[in-house]
Amino acid sequence: MNCDNFTHKVLMVRPANFGFNAETAANNAFQNQEGAENAEEIRKNALGEFDRLVETLKGEGVEVLVFEDRPIPAKPDAVFPNNWFTTHEDGRLVTYPMFSPVRRNERDPEIIKFLSSSHDILDIVGLEGFEAQNVFLEGTGSMIIDRANKLVYACLSQRTDEVLLKAFCEKFNYTPVTFTAVDPQGMPIYHTNVIMALGDGFVVICLECIPDKKEEKKLENHFAKTGLEVIPISFEQVLHFAGNMLQLKSRKGKRILAMSTAAFNSLNTAQKKSLEKYTKLVHSDISTVEKYGGGSVRCMIAEVFLPESER
Repeated sequence: MNCDNFTHKVLMVRPANFGFNAETAANNAFQNQEGAENAEEIRKNALGEFDRLVETLKGEGVEVLVFEDRPIPAKPDAVFPNNWFTTHEDGRLVTYPMFSPVRRNERDPEIIKFLSSSHDILDIVGLEGFEAQNVFLEGTGSMIIDRANKLVYACLSQRTDEVLLKAFCEKFNYTPVTFTAVDPQGMPIYHTNVIMALGDGFVVICLECIPDKKEEKKLENHFAKTGLEVIPISFEQVLHFAGNMLQLKSRKGKRILAMSTAAFNSLNTAQKKSLEKYTKLVHSDISTVEKYGGGSVRCMIAEVFLPESER
């Protein structure tokens, strides 16, 4: 099967109760609790940011399937569906074990039903049973999947278990490429997708987060073998979510790199020029979602690779 890394179709969840989640803040240093008591204002602002991002993507020719989150049970992080499921070209859908008990409510069968109304889901691979063993793997937060080259990049953390990662790779015939990444205080980076984004011909990555130079060299070798130009970003730029980008394409095949306005503004001129050789840069302001959710544009988008139904 010829696999393309990038899709023109995505699913996004319009959040009913977006807000600060204290459970995830335990190991997500990107969340900020300041002002979190203004819950209704935060919820409304997040909805506005969500709607504008959807319109921005649609304006670029991306097909966006919007699922309206149900208010009960309350799911403060429902806007980040990429952590609990992935879809695959062969019709498989995978559900993942989540670190935060509150986030486990996001695994909504109605979303799978919503997808299956227009796509062929031939098999559901459920990994959530590993939560009972405190073993986690949080979808494309944990894994950067290079479908074309059958590779999965992952920085190991409390939310990305190496044994489960290897089991996933074996099931899907991928080769895992693991490494350790830390912030300047030496704390593990909680998700791979905050420091790395795979593009068409390039990779954005914060190499200064990788203390082991042998691991850095291993990554660079894989990038060279698969023809990727390395576009390094600093940890300061990571704090502005410059690592949390997603390469997409329009229905007509035009490449776009989706990111937040904060991420875009953090890039210097040379970085923007390097990226623009490969793709159009598209951004939208989601500062409320970033501040209280600790995630950015990539986290808000679940790619749809499933075959379309003929019915």
